[in-house]
Amino acid sequence: MQILEFDTVVIGSGLAGLSAAYHSSKFGRVAIVTKSQLDVSNSYYAQGGIAAAISEDDSPEQHAHDTLVTGRGICDHDAVEVLVNEGRERVKELIDLGMQFDEENNDYVLGLEGGHTKRRILHAGGDATGKELTCFKLRLIREQKNVEAFEYVAVVKLLQNNNSIVGVQAYDFKTNKNIIFKTKAVIVATGGLSRVFARSTNPHTATGDGIVLTYDAGARMADLEFIQFHPSALYIPGKEAYLISEAVRGEGAWLLNHEGERFMKDIHPLAELAPRDVVAYSIFRQIQKSGKDHIFLSLKHLEKEKIRDRFKNIDRHLREFGFDLTEDQLPISPAAHYMVGGVRTNLDAETNISGLFVCGEAASTGVMGANRLASNSLLECLVFGKRASVKAAKLATSEQFFDEPDPIILDEENEQLFLTYQNEMATMMSKNLGIVRNKKDLETALNRFLEIEAEFAGNLNEYNLIKIRNTALICKLIATAALVREESRGGHIREDFQKENPDFKTHIIQQKNKNIEFEPIRK
Repeated sequence: MQILEFDTVVIGSGLAGLSAAYHSSKFGRVAIVTKSQLDVSNSYYAQGGIAAAISEDDSPEQHAHDTLVTGRGICDHDAVEVLVNEGRERVKELIDLGMQFDEENNDYVLGLEGGHTKRRILHAGGDATGKELTCFKLRLIREQKNVEAFEYVAVVKLLQNNNSIVGVQAYDFKTNKNIIFKTKAVIVATGGLSRVFARSTNPHTATGDGIVLTYDAGARMADLEFIQFHPSALYIPGKEAYLISEAVRGEGAWLLNHEGERFMKDIHPLAELAPRDVVAYSIFRQIQKSGKDHIFLSLKHLEKEKIRDRFKNIDRHLREFGFDLTEDQLPISPAAHYMVGGVRTNLDAETNISGLFVCGEAASTGVMGANRLASNSLLECLVFGKRASVKAAKLATSEQFFDEPDPIILDEENEQLFLTYQNEMATMMSKNLGIVRNKKDLETALNRFLEIEAEFAGNLNEYNLIKIRNTALICKLIATAALVREESRGGHIREDFQKENPDFKTHIIQQKNKNIEFEPIRK
């Protein structure tokens, strides 16, 4: 096998990975390893923006308050304090480096989104903030001569010695060869897992790779039962879910049922701008009540030119489907969007395994709680991407001894088998672990995931078969946590336990070969 050596290996090329790589480049040689292209990530497709308390009538304290309220009692307070205070500094740092956010009359245009009590959402390129941010970071990284990118290379295993990271094993899709990356520090920034659901706003790369890699290595998982369903994804039968940014509702869009009623006004004081878990659940109930597959999003009452100018990309994309953003009632329904839990880390993005760091959506830093506040995700990438890189640089270099792993192969004849199992599990995840859950459905799903995992257990060396087993493992972990949490809170709603239970104001921790643990919320 080819063996390469780096001071830091970053897995993933979304905003968290790019931020970690950029800051790590100040301390040594860095490899960015991504199974697709550098610019394919959830971050790249983020429309909404990045939240930061930069206006004079706002404060980090108010931002923290909104984050904690939306997190429904599960946020770790110390992590939230880090996010809102350092987040503001990271945004200012980006601006100083040349990042251009949208301005009007020499002031930043600040948007409003669900759960926020102040306008604090910065945008770039209107509704293309994720693209502008990641492209800006990519330009910064390409200027660093000590950063090397490996595209179409999938990490398949973390290599350890005495509970410390010593490297990773990867498969190169271009050469069909295995590569060993020797390193003292691995920063996992692989994004989310919402593609394990049949209906998702995420790109096809969001399959939870970081969860499997770190779980198999012995890392602790937290709060995997909390899945955020975005309320407003375009609904067209037979088509992929297309996200219509929450910022659209921030500018005044209405949610209407099939009777033409603005139902959110009677449900929450913030109406259409209630936290996402409330809005998604309310839409789900309207869909159930009507027997239809969707409700409507309407902007007909808003100033047309202003809306078209603010949401250029959304407007253009909707026209491709035959819709006019400013004239038509847009059919929408919720879709799996964001993994709220993840790999448990401390405030430096460090796991319980020496040399293993996780940041971005893959991590459970403690800032998201039971439900993420809109536009906090990109901010978390900036804050904890830097923290991970700084802490990783302080690790002492040790002898990197390890047994050479068996090589991974790719047999295209197994691809159809993978797709068959993937579709079965995705359908079951959407049906049994969607917005509303119950014990019977959860147990049915869990038993099937256990069957598939057992069928593909053992030392697999074929990539498609490994992916089947990995998907089953991810689905099993989500279902297990969802069964244990016998309450409704944030992105986890049980119709058989419809209220919050104070006994579950805790993190649910899963770790390989260990019983489930309950970890107190940090103040």
